[in-house]
Amino acid sequence: MQVSKWGNSLAVRLPASVVEILDLKEGDSIEIHVAGARDIEIMKTPEAREILERLRKYRGRLPKDFKFDRLEAHERS
Repeated sequence: MQVSKWGNSLAVRLPASVVEILDLKEGDSIEIHVAGARDIEIMKTPEAREILERLRKYRGRLPKDFKFDRLEAHERS
């Protein structure tokens, strides 16, 4: 891939294989994270509908004896 100038920014075109694996379409949002000195991760940003579907799967799934302890959750080691 080649880095190109796009306005005041730099841009690269995603290879077709990446577009296919992530099922990307024009207008989709992606997240790019630095994973190492010479590595990056590219992820498709989930749509609100997808996030809500995932959250609904967990509704009512906590054990009956579960108790959230705010102080314990924020303890530092």
